[in-house]
Amino acid sequence: MLIFLAFLYFFLACSVIWLALFPGGRASVLQVLGMLQRRLQWRVGGWQRSGNATLRASWSGARGAWFDGRRMLRRRWAWFAVGVPLVLIPTLLALLMRRPDMLPDYEPADIVVDAQVAALLKGEQLVPPAALPPLAFGTREVELVRPMLVDASRNWGLLRPEFSQRLLLVFKIMKEKYGYEMALLEGYRSPARQDMLAGMGSQVTNARAFQSWHQYGLAADCAFWRDGKLVISEKDPWAMRGYQLYGEVAESLGLTWGGRWTMMDFGHAELRMRGVMRR
Repeated sequence: MLIFLAFLYFFLACSVIWLALFPGGRASVLQVLGMLQRRLQWRVGGWQRSGNATLRASWSGARGAWFDGRRMLRRRWAWFAVGVPLVLIPTLLALLMRRPDMLPDYEPADIVVDAQVAALLKGEQLVPPAALPPLAFGTREVELVRPMLVDASRNWGLLRPEFSQRLLLVFKIMKEKYGYEMALLEGYRSPARQDMLAGMGSQVTNARAFQSWHQYGLAADCAFWRDGKLVISEKDPWAMRGYQLYGEVAESLGLTWGGRWTMMDFGHAELRMRGVMRR
């Protein structure tokens, strides 16, 4: 979509410059429009002879406009030399600087997963951990970092199996290999809740309803459980180290980690599947 918009901008900008700088171009466009009008009149009135004559006259006029345009280009080469870079540079910068996470509905062509991981996903069906007490999500420390978390859904059954099994495998690896016990903060998110969070400002989320993978059961926000408390803030060095490991493990399983985004979301992971997100 971004590439299409960039080329559309390029085409429109070139057209505007052409019409603004070259009188021959304007004349040619007017002649073409006049020709279309006359052809419509010929069909209505059946004026075939006059139509052929007018078509020849229009072709002759278009050739004249082409030569006029060439002469104008030679006289105004300096304008052309300035205008072309102004059109090309923004377009090329947009293409070179684009990032997948800039577009909420970005869908990758393929998901590459390690062969051993793929075998695990096809074999063992992992079971969600025991639910944490609701009071753990309503403490003052948690509210400062993640407001409105008390009402979030932590129902693993609302997540798609393709995603939930990968996420559970992330939890398993984090605990067995690195000693971090993971906790699900929010999984599925309703469209109404998504809009509500977006209304709280860009510091919470930029995505509106159906622009987030949460609405499709393919995203989750996670944190750590230590000494009977949720540890969410990345200001905690232990938690920050855990988020880095969490991102590495999640990406190794084909998930997209929010820690690499411009607006970093260290606890977020999602599975982008082709043909799922609404257009």
